Amino acid sequence: MSRLCIFLLCSFSAVPLFAQGAPPQGSPNQPYTMEYYYKVQWGHQQEFLQLFLKNHYPLLTDLVEGGRALSVKIETPANHMTEDARWDYRVTIKFKNSTVATTANPDDESLIKRLWPDQETYKREEQRRFEILLAHWDLPVSVVTPAK
Repeated sequence: MSRLCIFLLCSFSAVPLFAQGAPPQGSPNQPYTMEYYYKVQWGHQQEFLQLFLKNHYPLLTDLVEGGRALSVKIETPANHMTEDARWDYRVTIKFKNSTVATTANPDDESLIKRLWPDQETYKREEQRRFEILLAHWDLPVSVVTPAK
């Protein structure tokens, strides 16, 4: 009986060893990649993209120009998916490091006011962009390819 108890105790304590989880992104001074997914109401994909490119993409390009990010890429799937798995746009940002990726850009507020002096229009268009958005999720991506 005591062998059975010891076996069961060891079995349950080993479960966390086999638990799945995201591997770490690497050292603090290495690039950090995030993917941002957007699922838009049917029929509003072009409207969302136009608003995104007008009112958000300039902030993303400023991240690259300012050195906080290394690259920004916007993609859309070539084929359709099932509705529960569907996403319309994926924005992949490769940040300079994890600190930059997880902290707000202190220049965003002043940049927004400079790029869009008509703040009422900017706020109304951003509100519309989020009204037609069904879902949005952020996904940190880790490289697991072995080094040569």
